[in-house]
Amino acid sequence: METKQIDVECPCCNSRLTIDVLTRTILKHAPPGQVDETGKQVLDEGRWDTANEKVAGRRSDALDKFDAALGKERSRERDLDDLFEQAKRKAKREPEGEDE
Repeated sequence: METKQIDVECPCCNSRLTIDVLTRTILKHAPPGQVDETGKQVLDEGRWDTANEKVAGRRSDALDKFDAALGKERSRERDLDDLFEQAKRKAKREPEGEDE
């Protein structure tokens, strides 16, 4: 199946949108000042650096989340043992067979 794309101009903000007709999704968005006379998006040198920093930030965030989850998993057995001990103490305090 061949993808079909169309370029349209937003009537509200004059941005250039590239839309995939088959999936009905916006593939590209270019504000009015970032389009040249042919209608193509002007490449910004700083965009690569910004994207690279964003990806590096995601990697460090993922590592932080992984470390937090690993620490939680390591303490899980201890936490479950504590809950079990609390339940045992509670069961000993309550007299058996007490009905209202």
